[in-house]
Amino acid sequence: MTALSDRIASTLFALTLPVAALLLPNVAQADAAERLAERLKVNGQPMPVASVHETPLPDFFQVRLETGEAFYSDAEGKYFLVGDLYENGSGGLTNLTEQARNVERAEQLAQVPESERVVFRGTGDSRAEIVVFTDTTCPYCRQFHEEVSALNERGIEVHYLAFPRAGMNSQGARILEQIWCADNRSEAMNAGKRQETLSGGSDCDNPVEDQYHLGMAVGVQGTPAIVLPDGRLVPGYVPAERLADMLGLAE
Repeated sequence: MTALSDRIASTLFALTLPVAALLLPNVAQADAAERLAERLKVNGQPMPVASVHETPLPDFFQVRLETGEAFYSDAEGKYFLVGDLYENGSGGLTNLTEQARNVERAEQLAQVPESERVVFRGTGDSRAEIVVFTDTTCPYCRQFHEEVSALNERGIEVHYLAFPRAGMNSQGARILEQIWCADNRSEAMNAGKRQETLSGGSDCDNPVEDQYHLGMAVGVQGTPAIVLPDGRLVPGYVPAERLADMLGLAE
């Protein structure tokens, strides 16, 4: 029995060696990413690192700072590369950096509770949800708002977040704060899009400024800025029919 047990143990040990060999590079890469996050400095000052992720290139990592900026670094933090990383595959060029941005953008927006959004949804089943950074002073935002009912009819929910394009000291910011302070935000949004004067106050505890900074962090540069469920950012006005097609919901 002892000889048989020894043979079984030897066989199991031999089988585990290839598996361990496959796991070691991944563990080593993860350790290298953690060490890089700790050692990254510029002029002797630690960098505000939010995350470090592996890339398909050995000993080459994507670094994202707390400011939202991203770049690539070797494992020692000695060489930096700013720009997008592409994979040249059989199907053409794939922007790996943009794919990573999409995932992070979707994760960041998912953290915004519905209670801090202005939501328009239809009466039927929901088939998709889009997040739209908006400003009532923006003509293209008003044009997009005219498409909301058509989107709702297709089962597409529209979740508005605030993005005063002229900054927090602008008239647009004050109007958005009035909307978010209103008892019925959707009605106030409709009125704001019609350029009607809102009578409500703007001094409640509202998320407008936080959403403005969130928009800048996820790459919003103007309004409307539409974010699809997979995190893709679509700048500017898009008709309902084209949006439905982009979501795979074309009739």
